[in-house]
Amino acid sequence: MDTIAAIATPLQPGAIGILRLSGPEAIAAAGAVFTPRSGRPLADYESRRLVYGTLRDRAGTPIDLALATVSRGPESYTGEDTAEIHCHGSPAVLGLGLEALFAQGARQAGPGEFTRRAFLNGRLDLAQAEAVADLIDAGTPAAVRQAAGQLSGALSRRIAGIYDGLTDLLAHFHAVLDYPDEEIDPFEAGTIRAALERAGGELGTLLDTYDRGKWIARGVPCAIAGRPNAGKSSLLNALLGYDRAIVSDIPGTTRDTVEEKAVVGGVLLRLVDTAGLRETGDPVERLGVARSRAALEGARLILMVLDQSRPAGPEDLELVRKAAALAPTILVLSKADLPPVLTITEELECCPRISVSAKTGQGLAGLERAVAALFPTGPEWETGELLANARQAEAAGRAQRALERAGEALAAGLTPDAVLTDVEEALAALGELTGRSIREDVTRRIFERFCVGK
Repeated sequence: MDTIAAIATPLQPGAIGILRLSGPEAIAAAGAVFTPRSGRPLADYESRRLVYGTLRDRAGTPIDLALATVSRGPESYTGEDTAEIHCHGSPAVLGLGLEALFAQGARQAGPGEFTRRAFLNGRLDLAQAEAVADLIDAGTPAAVRQAAGQLSGALSRRIAGIYDGLTDLLAHFHAVLDYPDEEIDPFEAGTIRAALERAGGELGTLLDTYDRGKWIARGVPCAIAGRPNAGKSSLLNALLGYDRAIVSDIPGTTRDTVEEKAVVGGVLLRLVDTAGLRETGDPVERLGVARSRAALEGARLILMVLDQSRPAGPEDLELVRKAAALAPTILVLSKADLPPVLTITEELECCPRISVSAKTGQGLAGLERAVAALFPTGPEWETGELLANARQAEAAGRAQRALERAGEALAAGLTPDAVLTDVEEALAALGELTGRSIREDVTRRIFERFCVGK
């Protein structure tokens, strides 16, 4: 492979900036632009030792005092020779340093290319590589712990247990077939059935983790809904801590959905402030209402806002009923700083309810507790063993369906070789989870979501 280089820190002023290289000429290229104060060449230093010196541009002019370190393959992040130069976080300094590295023969790294090389060189499997991107994007402590656990290999080990059990099944069959004169335990239907049931049960348990893993990593889709002027946009602004949505006394001010992320009760919510739900002759507002209904149908949590300073009408009660049928719903009784008028009827007893004033902040802590209660996290969720994205869930689902077909073939009395054809399909699908078997185009798409320099 050739030598790649990239700026591995954000391109904005900061205390520290990092230039990163990987490839056969990484150490030589870094040594050409970085001069240790000791006078010893950078290549003479042992791996993973920080060295103080001067960073120079392509003309050899000093541009910063910096630190450098090298790691020699295969004991490095990428499995190749790597080098890093830690300088001050000036975009101009980093740009000049990167140009100097290009002049030494390195090329610009693509998105995720460092981690892709780590995968191709066997330093990480595919599930661990995906965890790197999830860790970078993590927005909550739970997301950090899930990604860190997956990066340490927790999910890979869980998958390997299923994979290895099915591999043993195939190996046993072929041993009996290829060595009939050896004293090998016979290959019986009961043995196959037990192995298929065990693997299928473990896969089913793993697939059940997908919803949890998805919302921990990506956030819970949460619709803020209600009648016009109920206080939806004020609630959004209060949860975000700044004025994101326009607030007005005029009903119908919000005519489109407004989407933002916020951590509420330790849970990352993908908040969608919806247009007021009502029948209207305004064609623009009708489009907004249609989008609001779509947001409700796709929500995993609904914050149904009712203005407690006015009575609840039939339309309010119908909205609450529909919301509760779609997803877990919290009734947010807004404008708690005004005299209460709304009466809590039997129809409103269906969901947890919190009185909130977006103006004063009253009740926001209670709302956070209510959200946390609906999406609890605990040690069993923080091991990194959860499926965290659609690709993983789809591959695990294909493996489970293949095992179901194998079980049906066995029950129908088909020969073991016919049954084990489906087992081989299950193994191929499981292999895609960790990268034991995966197409190049799929690999490329996975690493395209990474940032440059990682």
